[in-house]
Amino acid sequence: MDLFETEKSQRLRREEAAARLHALADALERHNSVELEKNGHRITVDVPDEVELTVEVEIGDESELEIELKW
Repeated sequence: MDLFETEKSQRLRREEAAARLHALADALERHNSVELEKNGHRITVDVPDEVELTVEVEIGDESELEIELKW
């Protein structure tokens, strides 16, 4: 299987970031999949019924909240 990897970073207002997280959560709940785009190509990633959820918080000069799903 070919590796499809994409990472996108942008500065958003807190409310906009929350809206994107809500949209992701809604897609997982309703469609059991997530759509991603890279270089004009769209891919649908099927997500199984059970996943491993990791939440990591780093607090310092620049704080970070990282949410990871694995399956």
